[in-house]
Amino acid sequence: MDFKLTSAYTPTGDQPEAIAELARGVNSGMPAQTLLGVTGSGKTFTMANVISQVKRPTLILSHNKTLAAQLYAEFKNFFPENSVQYFVSYYDYYQPEAYLPSSDKYIEKDLMINDQIEKLRLSTVAALLSGRRDVIVVSSVSCIYGMGNPEDFEQNVIRVSAGQKISRNAFLHRLVSSLYSRTQDELNNGQFRVKGDTVDIKLSFEDIQLRVLFWGDEIEKIQTIDPESGKTLENFDDFQIYPANIFVTTKERTDSAVKQIYLDLGAQCDFFRKEGKILEADRLYERVNYDLEMIKELGHCSGIENYSRYFDGREPGARPFCLLDYSPKDYMTIIDESHVTLPQVRGMIGGDTSRKMNLVNYGFRLPAAIDNRPLTFDEFERLTNQVIYVSATPGDYELMQTEGVFTEQIIRPTGLLDPEIEVKDTLYQIDVLRDEINERVGKGERVLITTLTKRMAEELNTYINNDLGFKSSYIHSDVTTLDRISILDDLRNGTIDVLVGVNLLREGLDLPQVSLVVIFDADKEGFLRNYRSLTQTAGRAARHVNGKVIMFADKITDSMKRTIDETNRRREKQMRYNREHGITPTQIIKTSNMDDLLELYSEGKQNGNQHDRNKARAIARQESPATKPRPYIEEAFIDPIAADPVVNAMTEEELEHAIKDLNYQMINAAKQTDFILAAGYRDQMLAYTEKLEKLKKNNA
Repeated sequence: MDFKLTSAYTPTGDQPEAIAELARGVNSGMPAQTLLGVTGSGKTFTMANVISQVKRPTLILSHNKTLAAQLYAEFKNFFPENSVQYFVSYYDYYQPEAYLPSSDKYIEKDLMINDQIEKLRLSTVAALLSGRRDVIVVSSVSCIYGMGNPEDFEQNVIRVSAGQKISRNAFLHRLVSSLYSRTQDELNNGQFRVKGDTVDIKLSFEDIQLRVLFWGDEIEKIQTIDPESGKTLENFDDFQIYPANIFVTTKERTDSAVKQIYLDLGAQCDFFRKEGKILEADRLYERVNYDLEMIKELGHCSGIENYSRYFDGREPGARPFCLLDYSPKDYMTIIDESHVTLPQVRGMIGGDTSRKMNLVNYGFRLPAAIDNRPLTFDEFERLTNQVIYVSATPGDYELMQTEGVFTEQIIRPTGLLDPEIEVKDTLYQIDVLRDEINERVGKGERVLITTLTKRMAEELNTYINNDLGFKSSYIHSDVTTLDRISILDDLRNGTIDVLVGVNLLREGLDLPQVSLVVIFDADKEGFLRNYRSLTQTAGRAARHVNGKVIMFADKITDSMKRTIDETNRRREKQMRYNREHGITPTQIIKTSNMDDLLELYSEGKQNGNQHDRNKARAIARQESPATKPRPYIEEAFIDPIAADPVVNAMTEEELEHAIKDLNYQMINAAKQTDFILAAGYRDQMLAYTEKLEKLKKNNA
């Protein structure tokens, strides 16, 4: 079916022209385009409209899980009748296998897999192979990491139909070959249960329980059932059962892989012995032989991904298969925050190869382990089809790909302008800072301050708290995720008025309460004070009607001048548009109707359950009076989870109980596709686990 965009909004400002230009470019076969869209201009809505018009399967690539989850939620709302998928790493925790020669320390692989995200990954693969054209995949850079051979996955899809001639036992063998496991207990995803001529299957890729009924050696009926009551929900003439794991292969390929592993093991052991590395040769011989025995007996072993090249049938050095290999040939790629995402894609291969080389050189893994890797950037380029780069500050690479041409979107539907930028001398910067903070706090507004070093951030925070008397906090890389989201929540709700940070005040922070951004040492050219960093940092004040940026500097550098000139150019265009259309800049605030419903569905903003608050917001939108289509405004309703203030007083037993409860809530939130909430529960659970371990050590 075609994409069906569902929205109460209508394109406005620069959006109609941007949508038409980008769609025209895709339809005419342009290999790359760039959307330069400022913060709050509705880039996501523009992307949704382009997808709706070009009618191509689309991959949307984001640089972290949280932003990917936000995009996934938005596109699910825009395309409720289409197949919107979410593909990120399924590890809640992952410690890769490594060897540190300097300390002769081997670190075993340790991980925690999120079953719900694994199910969504399988759902993504199933959607891409189903032949549907209305598929949108929102992904992190996990999409460039190794997966099973798509041909093997396709071969292990079980296609059943009513009246098909197949014995029950042959069908069960096919389920096992597709990595489904048999049980007599309650079914979980990827399991099946047999009672006489009835086979119940809990599908791996969605929450459906399938029932296949046999009459002799013939399939009589195919049904979906209610697992609680056993009542039939729907009857099917035919059905496709996708494998229970992305890493699936055939028996023939497994047998061939085992033979080749034995050959390569002998060759590598001989090499080590010729080099006089007897320890490495013996170590490798024992480890690989143990793995092979496990593979022959159980079909898998710990670290089996290190042998993926053999199971995929790839030549040495050949790139691994990845999600892009499962996509239709004419799919479109949208790279969100491309100035951050592309360098991340480019950098993945370096660290992975370095770690694997140590494992190979010291006899922990065969050389084939190096071929289990992410794509190189060149390989990524060759696999991606037509690309749209989306960023407020596109990188040199994106502009080079589009020969310096870009589509501009700088008009905000709210009428908000880019912030004014003032450059002030450093001589009296503390006095100026005091007066500016005093003015903003007096109006109930918030202030962000960015410094160059952690030490300066901490010392400035102490000065603002103790000497100036304002409520302040700091954020830098040493602050844990749990504390960081708590601090940001405090800034939003007014518990603190000032936030001091280093490099965490750039893309990804949506703080409409902030009216002033202060940049210290703005003239110190470098990564944190180049044009893109300054522009991104200044953009944090772009969501407030009184937005302003102060740069403290003794001179105006080229980066500062570019940022100021570009901001003034945008402001002039935005003001002209507002005058021509009679628009008054409007601050984004929640409606009273929504706030009332929030109170109904939660016991106050501080104590309410996140899922209840999200539910209330959804109902508030549904129950709002019907109006004509209005401009799309990007809004963020993400309430971070604050740390539990009584955790320090908990006993071991209480902490263990709390960890179990958090694990249950994390899984439940993931089932409801509220991945931001699930990530918060995960971080809190890990923090509680760390406290429990310390408590046990102290009590020992």
